[in-house]
Amino acid sequence: MITGTVILTALTATLAILLVLASRYLPPAADPMADRLERLLPRIQCAQCGYPGCHAYAVAIAAGSASINRCPPGGDETIRELAHALGREPEPLLASLGNASLDKVARIDESLCIGCNLCARVCPVDAIVGISQMMHTVISTHCTGCELCLPPCPVDCIVLEPRDD
Repeated sequence: MITGTVILTALTATLAILLVLASRYLPPAADPMADRLERLLPRIQCAQCGYPGCHAYAVAIAAGSASINRCPPGGDETIRELAHALGREPEPLLASLGNASLDKVARIDESLCIGCNLCARVCPVDAIVGISQMMHTVISTHCTGCELCLPPCPVDCIVLEPRDD
């Protein structure tokens, strides 16, 4: 009888300690609204919205600390979907964030490219390939049209064109 009581007490104490440790060290449950909003975003992690990626932006929207009009690659369609999901009116895209579009793709004029590799370093999806001091090119199926490669190019050999694929 005493052995059973000791075993049950030890088991209860062990489980209580495990629950306390789990609540302290395991991440909290995800916000279902943030997850739903993230699925509406393009999820290209371009950071043009001012957040490090689409998940952080979705969490900020769900918390009410970010507006729904900060995603240039998603454009008006994404704004409409976010507004619908939140039961709000759509807002115009913030023009100060650029006008990136998934309908565009970057093209490098390879005759002008000096191989500085600055464009490849800023590409959030690794769509620009090439080695230093050699010509670079864009893998158009990976390019998201985020425009982040344009400013660092010292010879302006990158242009955005309508996607033809």
